[in-house]
Amino acid sequence: MLIIGISCFYHDAAAAIVKDGVLIAAAEEERFTRKKHTADFPTLAVKYCLEAAGATIEEVDHIAFYEKPFVKFDRILTTVLAEWPLSYNSFIRAMPLWLKSRLWMKKTIRKELGTEKDIIFGDHHLAHAASAFLVSPFDRAVILTLDGVGEWTTTTRGYGEGIDIHLEDEIQFPHSIGLFYSALTAYLGFEVNDAEWKVMGLAPYGKPTMVDKFEKLVQLRDDGSFRLDLQYFAHHHSAKQMINSRYERLMGRPRRVPESELETFHHDVAHSGQKMTEKLILNLARSAYEKYRIPNLCIAGGVGLNSVANWKILKETPFEKLFVQPAAGDDGGALGVAFWVWNCLLHQPRRFTMTNAYFGPAYENGQISGFLKSAGIRARELSREELVAETAKRIRADRVIGWFQGRMEFGPRALGSRSILANPMNPNMKDIINAKVKFRERFRPFAPSVLREEVSHYFDLDDDSPYMLLVPKVKNEKRDLLPAITHEDGTGRVQTVTKADNPLYYDLIREFQKLTGVPVVVNTSFNVRGEPIVCTPEDAYNCFKKSGIDVLVLGNYILDKDANGEVVQ
Repeated sequence: MLIIGISCFYHDAAAAIVKDGVLIAAAEEERFTRKKHTADFPTLAVKYCLEAAGATIEEVDHIAFYEKPFVKFDRILTTVLAEWPLSYNSFIRAMPLWLKSRLWMKKTIRKELGTEKDIIFGDHHLAHAASAFLVSPFDRAVILTLDGVGEWTTTTRGYGEGIDIHLEDEIQFPHSIGLFYSALTAYLGFEVNDAEWKVMGLAPYGKPTMVDKFEKLVQLRDDGSFRLDLQYFAHHHSAKQMINSRYERLMGRPRRVPESELETFHHDVAHSGQKMTEKLILNLARSAYEKYRIPNLCIAGGVGLNSVANWKILKETPFEKLFVQPAAGDDGGALGVAFWVWNCLLHQPRRFTMTNAYFGPAYENGQISGFLKSAGIRARELSREELVAETAKRIRADRVIGWFQGRMEFGPRALGSRSILANPMNPNMKDIINAKVKFRERFRPFAPSVLREEVSHYFDLDDDSPYMLLVPKVKNEKRDLLPAITHEDGTGRVQTVTKADNPLYYDLIREFQKLTGVPVVVNTSFNVRGEPIVCTPEDAYNCFKKSGIDVLVLGNYILDKDANGEVVQ
């Protein structure tokens, strides 16, 4: 049985395909179209999923969409009427799109897919819940979903048992942790639904001097729920604005102009806003544990990508085990709705546990060779052993590596398939990559990839962290050894690597350890600022050419740049 899940028309459009209860493929549309965070229908992602399953759309048994358009329209229309006339501009902007296509979503999906098959519509937060619990290693777990907004819902709390999901409590729009954090992002002059990571990266440079101001923005309750003080926000009546002048007056300064200088004030705002967000999440998590008394927790929704808060859940609440869907945002909704159909609607047993995120397209050496020849590019072909040895030597020599191997990752993190790798022991490496490779702000941190069996020797962690969704402390005695991955507050966003899930990447890190004694490399996503992670060999080569990456490893082929930045032929 084949089930396709689809998410689109807001941000991070994606598709996933499940065969007999096992995930076969999943990918974001942005990787194919090169339009970052695209909301467009995932035509190319669906095409890839069908090819991976060896099927046509007519051979698919069920097609599922990740939310209910009519319920979302109800929220938009109700909100517009409640906030009139402030909502006039939002009404004028939204109605043509909804009346033209989104209210007739079944027709739209059928047209895009070229089929007359029926479409199953799931619930946005149920899709999030399914994307975490139904692929987790737990037979029984508490479930939290947290994002900006789905149809009406922004937050749910419940539990999963076997193939059943019970979401018993919810918080509805406009009260939202995701939108609270987006307001903070907007105030700091960053782009909403794109740059929330920047706020998280900036926060450790500041101090909690403004937590009292953020406490005025939101009311926490003993049952874990919360309410925003809407007099400071604009998202409930504006499609474009997150905050109003009251928010700015409360903070004491106007919002930052994008790309202007970041000052100590902005550092403190980021730090204080992150602290308040953690307080909201921890309050919710503790109340969920008190209600259900189950030691396992599953999280999905865009707020689940707040890896600092995830770590604090493990450290500061009674939960013992945590699974966060690596594609926690809307992209993961495609995966979730497919499993919801298989397990919850069709009552089929669970047959799949997600242990890695490698579900995108792969390119064999023959395909890579074909690309290189067609483009007139000469490269050295190495054996597997030579490739690992040569790459490890270059990392030790402080060369920045573009690493393109195997199946592309699903979700926003590069995890050793479409990665930029570097030496974690070089104190200048963070600045080098930010300035010459990624072309981004110098405060942005880089993540460590570490061999799973070595993680406890270098970090305050002795558990799996395969998706970079936990931020433990770097051990005090290791911080001087690993300056490139040690953030301002002494933490690192850890990825643990096992031989079972990524044998080539594991062997590369092991070879680097043989050369240096350190089983850790810098790992950041293979892209430059403003572009999606690379998907194809051509994408990788183009990124290599126009950035400060020194070495490109495409499958078994390796290309070097000389001192002048020219590719050595």
